[in-house]
Amino acid sequence: MSIPLFDVNSQEPLFDPEQRRTLAEAALRSITASTARARGDDFLRILVRELAEALDVHYVLAGRLVRLDDGSDGVRTLALWGGGAYQPNLEYSLRHTPCEDVTQQSMCFHGCDIQLRFPLDTMLVDMRAQSYVGMPLVDTDGKTLGILSAIDTRPIDENKRLLALLLLSIFSARGAAELQHQEQTQQLEDIVRQRTESLLAAQANLIEQEQMAALGSLVAGVSHEVNTPVGVALTAASSMGSYADQMVQLLGGAKVSRAELIDLAEALKGAAALVERNLARAAELIGNFKQLAVDQVSEYVADLALHEYVHGLVSAHSPELRKAALRVQLDIAPDCRVRLAAGKLSQILSNLLMNSARHGYPHGGPGQISIRAQIEVEESDGRQWLSLEFADDGIGLAPAVREHMFEPFFTTKRGQGGSGLGMHIVYTIVQQLGGQVRATDGAPGCHIHIRLPLVA
Repeated sequence: MSIPLFDVNSQEPLFDPEQRRTLAEAALRSITASTARARGDDFLRILVRELAEALDVHYVLAGRLVRLDDGSDGVRTLALWGGGAYQPNLEYSLRHTPCEDVTQQSMCFHGCDIQLRFPLDTMLVDMRAQSYVGMPLVDTDGKTLGILSAIDTRPIDENKRLLALLLLSIFSARGAAELQHQEQTQQLEDIVRQRTESLLAAQANLIEQEQMAALGSLVAGVSHEVNTPVGVALTAASSMGSYADQMVQLLGGAKVSRAELIDLAEALKGAAALVERNLARAAELIGNFKQLAVDQVSEYVADLALHEYVHGLVSAHSPELRKAALRVQLDIAPDCRVRLAAGKLSQILSNLLMNSARHGYPHGGPGQISIRAQIEVEESDGRQWLSLEFADDGIGLAPAVREHMFEPFFTTKRGQGGSGLGMHIVYTIVQQLGGQVRATDGAPGCHIHIRLPLVA
């Protein structure tokens, strides 16, 4: 409760200087105790209430300097006490106000007739203000951050002015410190956000590069793999030309042996079959790679015959798998059909296959990879999920590797060409699709279990 320092009628001091000093110290202790544990806007809200009570004034406000929409300087109140209660915060222009003088880092005191001194300040009219005391909130670099002011509907005499200036000068420093802390915190948050965005963009770029590098590796492998059937087909086609020349010479001779014609015809037939088989093999390899390449840059949701789709994807990786002496066994029902983003599934399986080939067998194969898939139905809501289990019989996962394997840039091949993004890509895609992925603990080899929600 406030204690009046003056007689309301005569405005004569009710207490001598020593008594007023004692009251000022009591007010200071009270405000200090009330605000000691408060921080930020909470501190300012408690401060304006306590100052209004201690000074027995109608209004106390604490505000931050801002740039208004029209480009002018203004104040946005952070805490506003008026008429015995907190008032909604507001913004107002500094033009033609006593607060404008305060922002010039000068204490401002008007004991009476404040409306006459600032006739264009409509807010003073709305407040029915008669007197004003203001103090700037200045940071440690000498920059004005805001204001702290007390406004009353009655005149303020010299005795109350001294108390007001004492309290406002003391707590304006604390208020400035709170505003400076908020400003620095916001700057740090902005820096962290910008750097986080930059890191995420860089990480996304690295992931894209990793995916393109994986496709590049497939291109090299498929090119090598296609060369073999194409080379055989060319050799067979050349042989067919030679057999045809022999047949022409034979038919142009004086005598034609039936047995010789049959032998040449059989040789031509065999060479033609050899050409057909090898060109079909080359077409299959190119088709599988083309489908894989198209899928991995597409998010198109499609109905898939799962066994056929996974078989084609494994075939596209056959050069790498053959080089590592790995066989792949599929345990997927022939009639299993799913509806999901084919490209995302192909990226998941591609990274799992390459992870096994590059990390599961450091001394080379032979080895075996198994891919098992089935559809599960959630009992609670009937939602369908694809349960995918990927396993190899390689060296397995050490506990430390299992703990960090899905983190970006974690690799056991540091300095040997490992980017540490393969399994992170798997994790990221599964999360994007709303699924779950985990490495099975204690199982021999590498066992990965994935659940993906199917599209209705």
